Amino acid sequence: MRAEPRSSARYASPTEYAPEVPFASTGPHGHRSRMREKLLARGPDSLADYELLEMLLFFAMPKGDTKPLAKALINRFGSFANVLAAPQQTLMDTRGLGVHSVSALKLVQASALRLARAEVMERPVLNNWTVLIDYLTAVMAREKIEQFRVLFLDTRNRLLADEAQARGTVNHTPVYPREVVKRALDLQATALILVHNHPSGDPTPSRADIEMTQEVKAAAHVLGIVLHDHVIIGNGRHLSFRREGLL
Repeated sequence: MRAEPRSSARYASPTEYAPEVPFASTGPHGHRSRMREKLLARGPDSLADYELLEMLLFFAMPKGDTKPLAKALINRFGSFANVLAAPQQTLMDTRGLGVHSVSALKLVQASALRLARAEVMERPVLNNWTVLIDYLTAVMAREKIEQFRVLFLDTRNRLLADEAQARGTVNHTPVYPREVVKRALDLQATALILVHNHPSGDPTPSRADIEMTQEVKAAAHVLGIVLHDHVIIGNGRHLSFRREGLL
């Protein structure tokens, strides 16, 4: 039995990929139809995480029992969300996955992020802080290296653009205040929110984080652009510079 190939239209059966931690399983006969009926009759909340993943893999693997592979992925990565957010190459190197299944996983991840982003863009950001943090957590909390993003806002504090300005190492991202302000002028933004993640999971700002924030604030102020906040996203936690009195 071979894993799903990466360069042909053939599909591999995932049944040989048993999870590292055993789950009870049932036979595959009629299973896909029963799962679809369960989804449509009782709604997606009736499905466990591994069942959602199992059904997602249906579309990439038209034949075979995808339950063992789904459970193996949950066991390896820890959750449904972590499977979707895993680096593409890591997924491609995972036994049982290939170009079709990885494409399906990344398509669902992208769809979820766009839906979350739409929720942010439809409302003034500062009045919907919880929605904003949920979105930023979805985008950045599981990143393995630091990523620096800027939210560009209009005069009503609605989101004009959310752009990744730089990616760095596990603990450092180079940020150039002049480039941030130049981009704000290009977009005719009147306010900014800086955001970056700490892959360590601890959102405590470093001295470099604090100094960089002050540099961006000063450069933006000269041109009449307001820096509302700098948010650091950790693992299940976040820190706001403004709320901590650092801005």
